Amino acid sequence: MGKVKTHKASAKRFTVTANGKVKMFHSSHRHKTGNKSAKRLRHLRSSTTVQGKMAENLKTLVLK
Repeated sequence: MGKVKTHKASAKRFTVTANGKVKMFHSSHRHKTGNKSAKRLRHLRSSTTVQGKMAENLKTLVLK
């Protein structure tokens, strides 16, 4: 049986912190920013954590 490989597309988009949380950046921040308010763009700039079952699934994809 071979090794279990990391899903590279997920590894580029998500990181797992030292505490085991999954960190991600918001989408929709690169294109068409002239239509969005400054407050919206400011909030999209920051990172957030993924919650619940999706975080558990992402850990299995990223941590191989």
